[in-house]
Amino acid sequence: MKTRAPTAPTAEGWRELVTPEGVDLRLKVGAYAERFAALLIDFIILLGSLAVFSLLCLLVFAGTKVSWGSEALGVIWLLGLFVGRNFYFVLFEMGPRAATPGKRAMGLRVAAANGGRLTADMVFARNAMREVEVILPLTFFAARGEGVDAALVALGAIWSCVFILFPLFNRDRRRMGDLVAGTLVVKAPKTVLQPDLADTERGLARGFAFTPAQLDAYGIKELHVLEDVIRAADRKAMAAVASRIRSKIAWNGPTDIADRTFLNAYYAALRGRLESRMLFGRRRKDKFDVG
Repeated sequence: MKTRAPTAPTAEGWRELVTPEGVDLRLKVGAYAERFAALLIDFIILLGSLAVFSLLCLLVFAGTKVSWGSEALGVIWLLGLFVGRNFYFVLFEMGPRAATPGKRAMGLRVAAANGGRLTADMVFARNAMREVEVILPLTFFAARGEGVDAALVALGAIWSCVFILFPLFNRDRRRMGDLVAGTLVVKAPKTVLQPDLADTERGLARGFAFTPAQLDAYGIKELHVLEDVIRAADRKAMAAVASRIRSKIAWNGPTDIADRTFLNAYYAALRGRLESRMLFGRRRKDKFDVG
């Protein structure tokens, strides 16, 4: 199913994204202060980690007596700095939470702007631009010069301000890297189930009789989408998803039950089915996985 173009965000910073499954999700774009605080936390963690790594290398160097030890440690130190500086953000944002420790602390995560799946290419692209948006401006601001050199440094600093201030002049608060990669930084949904869902799902599952074939119609990916829909509690989205599921599984049970009740019951039964299959080494990623 094709993804629909995202709609414009509201004045409060909310926007609607349509997933490839056709589900409308309302997400709040991360605020400027939250993103700056997240970046500051990440820089503190990164610099602290690199400082500890450098100290360890220095201690090992002091205790090394072989002639080639200093050269090997120098290479390891440079390699560690390169990996830490260039892959800290990439590795965390490619994880299941799509967020660095700083973003997680501020309740943020990276998402695809078209409502689809966040890919490795997007993560690489948005972080490759950080060199131009953050590192290069810091280099210009720290540089000193006289005469022509001073003028070049000033022009470079002014040019860098375009990248620094870019998020202030677009509705989605996207920096240049987000625009190039097609990503957004949004408020992350809560990772825990709502109390009513967690407390009632087991009882609801016992009240419905889903066949194995009906439960095998979907996989883990659809389970996560269904959880987001239930948690968002949007009546229009729940009605659309419930109708799609009933049609997909050829539901012939009661039709007078509330959409939320049906979705809670199907979610609980599907999760139990997937968990039981995993005990036997079978992990169905999505509805297209027939293995």
